[in-house]
Amino acid sequence: MNVLLVGSGGREHALAWALSASPLLKTLYCAPGNPGIAEHATCVKLDVSDHPAVIAYCREQDIGFVIIGPEAPLVAGLGDALGAASIKYFGPTKAAAQLEGSKGYTKDLCREFGIPTAAYGRFKDAASARAYLANQKLPIVVKADGLAAGKGVIIAQTSAEAEAAIDACFSGAFGAAGAEVVIEEFLEGEEASFFALCDGTTALPLASAQDHKRVGDGDTGPNTGGMGAYSPAPVVTPEIADRVMREIINPTVVAMRQRGTPFKGVLFAGLMITDDGPKLIEYNARFGDPETQVLMMRMKSDLLAALLATADGVLDAFDIRWNDDAALTVVLAASGYPGTPMRGTEIRGLDAASRVAGVEIFHAGTRRDGDRILADGGRVLNVTAIAPTLMEARERAYQAISRIDWPGGFYRKDIAWRALKERGV
Repeated sequence: MNVLLVGSGGREHALAWALSASPLLKTLYCAPGNPGIAEHATCVKLDVSDHPAVIAYCREQDIGFVIIGPEAPLVAGLGDALGAASIKYFGPTKAAAQLEGSKGYTKDLCREFGIPTAAYGRFKDAASARAYLANQKLPIVVKADGLAAGKGVIIAQTSAEAEAAIDACFSGAFGAAGAEVVIEEFLEGEEASFFALCDGTTALPLASAQDHKRVGDGDTGPNTGGMGAYSPAPVVTPEIADRVMREIINPTVVAMRQRGTPFKGVLFAGLMITDDGPKLIEYNARFGDPETQVLMMRMKSDLLAALLATADGVLDAFDIRWNDDAALTVVLAASGYPGTPMRGTEIRGLDAASRVAGVEIFHAGTRRDGDRILADGGRVLNVTAIAPTLMEARERAYQAISRIDWPGGFYRKDIAWRALKERGV
């Protein structure tokens, strides 16, 4: 069948790479794509916010299945528009995508259905948020309620920092995402990412991963969309995975169905593994970035078949196989990120880097200028490796990075430090 993939980042490049191996695939299209995706798909200039235009393109190209990568089109209801036009798609409806589109919505759902998460309050003005803050323990977490590209979360160590974060949200630092604020208890533990395909009734767990949100080595500096990831996550033991499914994922699937907004797509749970067990930090309604890059390297099953089974509601009869090897990805970001990134700098040496055994380079924010590849975003490349051990995967990734000539970029040099130092995997 012909498939349209929506998106342009490293996540979509990894998905395109995996989809291209499916025997079910005839032609893969991507809107808008990027130079890396262009190696696996026909990239098209299509305004995905123009739903009638997307539907018209699908009919012109005989698209049988649309896979929506980023969160913004999901929250904007692209899936609903495709469904109304009888075009099969992968991803939740606009109503179900509220699990990511509103952190307050998810917190309220957790409270109603007994899903373990941090204590919280949600506020529509700075005065009430400050009043709540006055009675809370520090550190504390302040979050913009809506979509903020992974940057609307502030872990405040002092009351002054928390008040500044509240003011930043309500003064427009995160745009419309900060019109409402969620203030959460700070959870102690180790973070992990957990993924499950959900067809509205059945949830099928995928592999675990851990990412690195802080921009600097040693988990220092401001939060980002993610500076690297690895899979599997040692902290997610089989016992923890069972608890996540039993206490968090499955109750969420039941809750969404009971609310009349069944969730169909991939449920991405950001977790804190505490002394009391796993607790939900937040949900995303799509594949993670950069976690998808390591998941796709390890998936042995046909990705397209799995996504179709999700859309068709037959996950109860589906199984997914994984490579036992470890995968690791390092994000190369443009100078200035997570603030204003430097654009237009040339990146050389990608061919030499890709020749390292077990390495794939996924483009996240690039553009082509003739024979040159230029940086065109904050997170620009994902150098991803797979190997029998996490240490070997890390060595391969950094060996590939050493062959890349890009003075305008930077990267963390300690991806997977916790797993390697504290757990020795």
